[in-house]
Amino acid sequence: MNGVSGEVAKRYVSALIDLAENAGRLKDVEKDFGAIRTLIDESPEFRLLILSPALGKDRQAVAVQAVSKKAGFHKLTQNFLGVIAQNGRLNALPAMLETFTVMLAERRGEIRAQIETAFALTSAQEKALSESIAATVGKKVSLDVSVNADLIGGMVVRVGSRMIDNSVKRRLERLRMSMRDPEQAA
Repeated sequence: MNGVSGEVAKRYVSALIDLAENAGRLKDVEKDFGAIRTLIDESPEFRLLILSPALGKDRQAVAVQAVSKKAGFHKLTQNFLGVIAQNGRLNALPAMLETFTVMLAERRGEIRAQIETAFALTSAQEKALSESIAATVGKKVSLDVSVNADLIGGMVVRVGSRMIDNSVKRRLERLRMSMRDPEQAA
């Protein structure tokens, strides 16, 4: 996230979180933001709607309002989407979703851990991983788990600026490097 869109995202999201918290609707907005993230990931049409400046902000606002009503989003979420569309900021929605997740975790005293695994984890595995990371960092951890079959096996864990790559893919890369030049393997 670049500096300008990051600052814009923080301002909008901070205001939304404050409003939702004061109205006792933070859980509703959080649920809606999860659904919006899914829409962006799974619907090329929705991605085009929010990212295409060719549509114009008025048409974007009407369309995003229709989508949010049909999806059953809470009124706060609907209003938020309408405001950012009218202000020509709908293209910053992906950054706002990320900022929302980070700011909400901070308010809750949590830390986010991004996990890439070769295969989907069971809920028991996710719970054990979350508890293990929490014991290491000393904070409650919320996981953002994604599957990346290119890893072959193992996982990559990112917590803040720290990354642990224990994937089979990385091990094979290290082995390949050590076979080329044993001094570089270290």
